[in-house]
Amino acid sequence: MLEQRIQQQFIDSADLKYQWAQSLARPLADAAQALLACVTGGGKVLICGNGASGALAQYMAALMVGGLERARPELPALALGTDAATLTAVARRGEYADAFAAQVRALGSAGDALLILSSNGNAVNLVRAAQAAHEREMSVLALTGRGGGELGSLLRETDVHVCVPHASTPRIHEAHQMVLHCLCDSLDLQLLGDEETSP
Repeated sequence: MLEQRIQQQFIDSADLKYQWAQSLARPLADAAQALLACVTGGGKVLICGNGASGALAQYMAALMVGGLERARPELPALALGTDAATLTAVARRGEYADAFAAQVRALGSAGDALLILSSNGNAVNLVRAAQAAHEREMSVLALTGRGGGELGSLLRETDVHVCVPHASTPRIHEAHQMVLHCLCDSLDLQLLGDEETSP
């Protein structure tokens, strides 16, 4: 019984990714273009999320700086919330819900991008981070699930929303990891060209 349940997890994940491929391709291409415009225009990418999404934020920063599969110059990216001293200093001043927003206000500039990962889009600290990014004239790229929540509703036309159409948190996280790989691969393709046709 346990083995069957494990097999079903793999099958469900594979089936859902296959179903999402077509609907997510356009917003993913838009997100890749936004990231490219940011990094080639001299901007940096700030990334944030809570819990498992925070771990994925760190993973994305590592991929942008260290690369995915191909050697390329480092891309400027920083995962917010990884410094406990900064988080607690901001929390001491007021609310923890402002922790990411404070870092966006301190580090973000016009032309930068804020990449937010959230399984439901309703975390107050992530919503405030998006608002702070808008105040700084930064573009916001939101990776969400469950319809996007409050975060999805405050995005502007110049922002990009990649919403995984599912309610299961594990499936959303799995899809978000795939999205991050697609974004990095797309950046590599646009910056370095097609590997098969490169000299």
